[in-house]
Amino acid sequence: MMLSSINNSFEQDTHDVDANCDGPDLDFLYADVDSYQNEIAELYSYTEFSEFQMNVKAFEDQMELYDLPPNWQKQDAASQRSIVMKLVDQLEVSDRAFRMQAARCILYLAQGCWAEVQSDEEQHQNTRDNVIVLYQLGVFSSFIDLLNMEIETACSPDIVAVKITNVTLVDSTDIRVILSVLYIITETIRDERERGSEDYKQLAESFVQEINSPLSDGELLAVKLLGMITRFCSGAAPQFPMKKVVLLLWKVSLLGLGGMDVLKNLKNEYRSKVGLDPITEDTLEVTKCMRASSPPATATDILENQYPKRNFKRSLMKQRFLDEPEQIDMDQMGNEGGPNANNGNTSTGSSNTTGNGEDELSQYYRPFDDPSASTSGNNSNSNSATATANPNNQPSLTQQTAAAAVPAVQITARLPWTPKVRQKDIDQFLDISRNKFIGYSLIGDHESLAGLPQPIHEGFKTLQRHMYVSLADMQIKKEEDIARNPISTHEDEIKLTPAEILYQAILPNLPQYMIALLKVLLAASPTSKSKTESINIMADVLPKKMPLTATQSTKLTVDMGRHKEIIVKAVSAIILLYLKHFKINHVYQFEFMSQHLVFANCIPLVLKFFNQTITEYVNTKNSIPLLDFPSCVIGEQPDLSGDSFVYGGEMSDKPYSWRNVFSCINLLRILNKLIKWKHSRVMMLVVFKSAPILKKTLKVRHAMMQLYVLKLLKMQTKYLGRQWRKSNMKTLSAIYSKVRHRLNDDWAYGNDLESRPWDFQAEECTLRACVDRFNLRRYPEATQKCGAGGAGNNGTAAQNAENAQQSNMHAGGNGDRDTNGYGNGGSSGGATAGSGQQQQQQQQQQQQLHDYGVEGGFPSDEILTHSDFAFFGHSGWWDRKVELTDYFKANYAVWLEEEVYNSQTDWDAL
Repeated sequence: MMLSSINNSFEQDTHDVDANCDGPDLDFLYADVDSYQNEIAELYSYTEFSEFQMNVKAFEDQMELYDLPPNWQKQDAASQRSIVMKLVDQLEVSDRAFRMQAARCILYLAQGCWAEVQSDEEQHQNTRDNVIVLYQLGVFSSFIDLLNMEIETACSPDIVAVKITNVTLVDSTDIRVILSVLYIITETIRDERERGSEDYKQLAESFVQEINSPLSDGELLAVKLLGMITRFCSGAAPQFPMKKVVLLLWKVSLLGLGGMDVLKNLKNEYRSKVGLDPITEDTLEVTKCMRASSPPATATDILENQYPKRNFKRSLMKQRFLDEPEQIDMDQMGNEGGPNANNGNTSTGSSNTTGNGEDELSQYYRPFDDPSASTSGNNSNSNSATATANPNNQPSLTQQTAAAAVPAVQITARLPWTPKVRQKDIDQFLDISRNKFIGYSLIGDHESLAGLPQPIHEGFKTLQRHMYVSLADMQIKKEEDIARNPISTHEDEIKLTPAEILYQAILPNLPQYMIALLKVLLAASPTSKSKTESINIMADVLPKKMPLTATQSTKLTVDMGRHKEIIVKAVSAIILLYLKHFKINHVYQFEFMSQHLVFANCIPLVLKFFNQTITEYVNTKNSIPLLDFPSCVIGEQPDLSGDSFVYGGEMSDKPYSWRNVFSCINLLRILNKLIKWKHSRVMMLVVFKSAPILKKTLKVRHAMMQLYVLKLLKMQTKYLGRQWRKSNMKTLSAIYSKVRHRLNDDWAYGNDLESRPWDFQAEECTLRACVDRFNLRRYPEATQKCGAGGAGNNGTAAQNAENAQQSNMHAGGNGDRDTNGYGNGGSSGGATAGSGQQQQQQQQQQQQLHDYGVEGGFPSDEILTHSDFAFFGHSGWWDRKVELTDYFKANYAVWLEEEVYNSQTDWDAL
């Protein structure tokens, strides 16, 4: 009864602290992919076990047809190449059964001829050798042609009408064979290239060039796979195996664009081209040296430890709007220092400056188990003065490299990051100082210090010493110069990098692709309910005959959970990979994709994903190692009775699931990239009450995951209220000790809460105008296809938006309101509203928004929800006049009969 009154009404937190909270840190190492064996094993579902024997049968029949012994390893190199060439020719015959028999033979070869080996190492070596032969003889291109044929066949109206009601594993048999061969070739080449194999060096280069070049029909392979996802989500092809599609798309994109090492090199290369210094601090490397923080105490811990027998007053049990579930009224906690000080802190009471600081650090860093910790701890006291005097020192590269192998880092007062400051912050500092001491401001002057006192000079030098100019700032400045002086400003030639080629290819249909990816992610989320799923991602898992025994049912349940986890892993990796490469290639490409992700409700979707017991999700192991490929087909197979089945699920020695931790970090990074420096999207975090959800995620003992959670909490701290900050001081201390500091950023005690909603509205619209101007100038044809900046899902939606925009522009009643709403976007402060200069500036901005279709460029109706009001508000949209076509007016009665009277709507699902 007592605990239920303390909890918030909007979010119930778990009071039973996980046993792993105080355990060791997760030894998870973040990387582009998992091990090669795990990545190949995740391609197959457990229900596909019977199809492995079909591959062997097809190979034996084919070898009998060639009058050869059914043993691949006994064939010499010339004979093997001859067999592969015959199989490639057989892929082009018109008989479907004969064609797919050859495809299954090639799949068996790509799988490493597992029926002829006795160990996993032999199977891997066979796969490695066979992939070279298969790719050199054109198998990859031939299977791309087969994939095109399957897509055309699967999307025919007759097939859809028959299969849309009940789709099972049998319906996707042929296309799964094709996708499996493409995936094995891609993943094997990627792995060998990453290992630096000499045999694959030239082959990998030609393969990367091939997947970055258009196919025979003019499409990139990645675009073709994205189109398959879109067709699947629209219901045109419900039998597509989504897991294999997203896995292949992920590996093709990763190999074509490049992973973390390529991103790091590209960023430094692009920065050097524009005259910027290379990046010295890499987030992934720095987080390897961090230790995870202990999770904040819950309400149960506070009550049991501090007030075991105290009778609470009813007035102390208020529920506040933004309080955490662990929070207790500060009237109760006011006496917290009393008993604690009497019990153990009397000796440190006289030294507040050093003792309290070390005490605070000790709450967030677990004590070391190393025997030398005691001596190092004694030395740390002697060095505390120097460490405090210079808190911004960063560890050297040699220290970071050594700590990466053994993450035993000494606890010091030194911050892990060098503080940064933007030019905008320096200008604001100078403007405030000039107005205070001189009485006027110098617009456009970034360096003059005349008339300012000496402390201001020192502060200015400190800010300049920590100023960071990002690559995005240089790209935005270049775009502003081109927009201001389009004739005199020279635009650099567009370099066709892999990211640029991909962006140009997906630009016409990018909104649909983002919606499709998020639909698949939502359907695979563990928090989604099957009743509300609009798509069936289990089509390539469910067998035609449902299981009869308890063991089969358990295996199917594990397989379905594993299936969802793999899809979440692949989709999150795809979105993050695209965001990172687009941001380096050009910031407006990144912003265009980000805006459509936000329009498609990516932010609440990710928050919904984390609104679960995340520690259980991280520790859940939906896998049966005995059924993973190739263990399930090599050697003597045990009988999956009850004992062996349970043992098989617990064979892993790691206390976590690699793919689940990987997915969580990816989703947190996506959320950070969408929200960083966007005040309107930060307010979405506050509106969706993300603070308790994110705080529960801190229970996962992994430094990198906690870092991205603390970043998200830091963004919204100033909007959560004083009471939240009082009750979550440990979280604020963790933010201070782990997240990079921005000088002049009062993130914890900001007082800019008087920002009005239309300021956020203008911020998004101004960004949209810049992005649309960029796309219209560089890609006019693709932007025209996308529909006035890519707002709608088709041309009709774009035309309706344009008509609505024109109607609103000519509506006199809403003119002043809209002008004032959008007019505040380009400037902060300034002249009075009645001045003629400001009115002229507002009219120019309004005309600019009109020219680039920003007002009409809203998301389509199917994804427009309440979250969009955080950007655009209510005014000026719903009251616009829409011109109906003559065809619609003539057939209004028919539309009313079909779409209204005869349409059954499930309002509960909506």
